[in-house]
Amino acid sequence: MDPVLVKLALGGIAFLVCIGLLFGIGLALAAQKFAVETNPKVEEVLEVLAGAQCGGCGYAGCEGYAEAVVNDPEVSPDLCFPGKAAVAEAVAEITGKKLSGAANMVAAVRCSRIEGKVGQKYKYLGYQTCAGANLAFGGPQECAYACLGFGDCVAACPFGAITLENSFPVIDVEKCVGCGSCVRTCPKNVIEITPSSARVWVPCSTKDPGKAVRSVCEVGCITCKMCIKACPAGAVRVEGDLIRIDHKKCADYGVECKEICVEKCPRNIFRPFEAAVKKAEQVEAVA
Repeated sequence: MDPVLVKLALGGIAFLVCIGLLFGIGLALAAQKFAVETNPKVEEVLEVLAGAQCGGCGYAGCEGYAEAVVNDPEVSPDLCFPGKAAVAEAVAEITGKKLSGAANMVAAVRCSRIEGKVGQKYKYLGYQTCAGANLAFGGPQECAYACLGFGDCVAACPFGAITLENSFPVIDVEKCVGCGSCVRTCPKNVIEITPSSARVWVPCSTKDPGKAVRSVCEVGCITCKMCIKACPAGAVRVEGDLIRIDHKKCADYGVECKEICVEKCPRNIFRPFEAAVKKAEQVEAVA
């Protein structure tokens, strides 16, 4: 081989090596200069979290919550719902924060389609998902706000806390951690996260006027506002044509009212909250 070509080749290789070294040193210096220091407490928090990646805390996964709870003084240490009290106490100890006393939460289905004998306006033959059925004129149920019953919430629950009985979701409160995955999945917005200590609730999500409700459901809320007038704690209101309950106001008032709101409801749809945790056999009984 020509010695001149060999020298040129070796010179080129040496040049490239030098360029690579210079770029490497430059990148190393830049990485050192612009490196973001990681608080070791973030890793400690990550180790004690439940690791469910459910998003119930409001952050993008466990790592997002760990960073937020360590670095933001406003973020509560008891937002890891799957971990419950044990994890909350551990996070509070690591971060030096006080527990906020957040109540244990559970999912509750605000619909009484089976009990109300809601019929179907047509036979749905499309994809057997709630999202798919909802695209077909709002679904087959005569009540436009009723649970569609195809089980998107069942598939979304990372804890296996929801089962379908007679095409209706039943929530196992022993497994439910209140992460909200089912809430975000339901196209009808009939699942609501509620404090497990709640005293009363309304298992109906209709926003229709009374006459329309009576025509499709035997127990649906007609928004007569009798519960609002009866509540001595002022904990019941209508918001967006839907009955809402301030569970903290209700609980703070005490038991003196003896659930007057429940007694005053002419449709018997304003109920003690234990109705939310009925077992599958109870759902079957009213089918």
